[in-house]
Amino acid sequence: MTDEELRDELLRRMEMDQAMRDPAKGFPDDRQLARLQKLDEGNTAWLYSVVATRGWPLVSQVGHRAARAAWLLAQHATSHRAQRVFHEAMADAVEREEASPRDFAYLEDRVRVRSGRPQLYGTQFHDGVGGLEPMPIEDPGLLDERRAAVGLEPFAEYEAFIRKTEGR
Repeated sequence: MTDEELRDELLRRMEMDQAMRDPAKGFPDDRQLARLQKLDEGNTAWLYSVVATRGWPLVSQVGHRAARAAWLLAQHATSHRAQRVFHEAMADAVEREEASPRDFAYLEDRVRVRSGRPQLYGTQFHDGVGGLEPMPIEDPGLLDERRAAVGLEPFAEYEAFIRKTEGR
């Protein structure tokens, strides 16, 4: 697969992913959730094979938009094992300035939460007693410093955004 073919396939898969997750369509019913699960499983298997044969899709290979698409597919991975592989591969790409540290922060938190560990960047929320609330955060006193280091807004702004979108 050429870099161009990889870019086109990443973008195609991202568009399908986002179309199925369109908040304007409302909360999905059981049939739609099953279709979404099948899409995520297919994307997880496909990205896993890409990473196994080529490594993480780098910005210099596929461009910023398609590199972001790879992150999005990793973020929605159905297999925790595959997601950890994506995390490791993307971490290397971030170190080489070939992937977004901001995007990686979301994947870092997703992997940590799925592993039962506190998140670092405060990107993951769950339904709590009073609505959405952040999953446990490691060393919350340094949260905004960590967020700023990867280009994320202060946590209070992000939390306000999450709460605002919850009311949709």
